[in-house]
Amino acid sequence: MRNGTTSIGGLAIPSEDPAFLAIVGVHVLIGMIAVIAGAIAMLSRKRPGRHPRAGTIYFWSLAALTTTATVLAIMRWSENYHLFVLGVLAISAAVLGRHARRQQWAGWARYHIPGMGLSYVFMLTAFYVDNGKSIPIWNQLPPILYWLLPTMVGVPLILRALLRHSAL
Repeated sequence: MRNGTTSIGGLAIPSEDPAFLAIVGVHVLIGMIAVIAGAIAMLSRKRPGRHPRAGTIYFWSLAALTTTATVLAIMRWSENYHLFVLGVLAISAAVLGRHARRQQWAGWARYHIPGMGLSYVFMLTAFYVDNGKSIPIWNQLPPILYWLLPTMVGVPLILRALLRHSAL
């Protein structure tokens, strides 16, 4: 610990507060679950079984991730309010996508695919905006790309999925 930061695994955590650090630990664990479950859902065949199971884990881990992000943002609002906004956008998109599928809206895939896809993009954007400066290779990029690259990669993939599933 030095200058109000704690180093964990070479990453500087901008706090010495034990409560903040404990929440960060839980937040990181939940974030890893969300990233893995979301990737499994995206890459799985869209049928009963793996896709909805992984999607459910993704949704609830994203909800927990948004909760821990909210607490962390409140604890350091002036430095992290943008992460709160990204978390709210992520869970809002996921709620829309999940609700469209579960309620079987007419043309539900037009809402489900972008909702779930954009929730993943917002989640990754928050990760890179917060951590990009500490990640090898990413730390060589201009910081504006931490904001833009997840969208630049994610949106074409979402459009491709919509076209493949005839949802456009």
